[in-house]
Amino acid sequence: MDDREILTWHTYGTAVRELAQSVADSGFAPDIVLGIARGGLIPAGSVAYALDCKNLFTMNVEFYTGVGTTRDEPTLLPPFLDLAELNDLSVLVVDDVADSGKTLELVARVCSEHAGEVRSAVIYEKPRTILAPDYAWRRTDKWINFPWSSEPVITSRTGVLDA
Repeated sequence: MDDREILTWHTYGTAVRELAQSVADSGFAPDIVLGIARGGLIPAGSVAYALDCKNLFTMNVEFYTGVGTTRDEPTLLPPFLDLAELNDLSVLVVDDVADSGKTLELVARVCSEHAGEVRSAVIYEKPRTILAPDYAWRRTDKWINFPWSSEPVITSRTGVLDA
């Protein structure tokens, strides 16, 4: 397990509060918090609560297919967000990790075509990311065990663990 960063539920609580505090301290008050599914959904909800933002949206992106394995490029999956809902609003895009940064870059680019301002926040940033998030709680080059995805699935639909 030395090759992994372990995030417990307890530490997660501290992480998202500190991440939200960084956003607040910067003066950015998003109109919308947008979580990237699946890994960004739990952090997005937590950050939205901490920032007292009731507008919580999601975009579903598939990129990882297993531990360290990905598609060539991230792909947006339905249902699709009505991007007109973002017109001229400030959006905070939240994900669990900026690893390659490709997922974050895709969502930020799509949102920026409509939103007035787009910023991004992640719990973890990796050194190889192509898009540095505006806010990151911690930096690591290790694979991360998140508390919501560390246990085996109850019903396997894909046969892939830890993706």
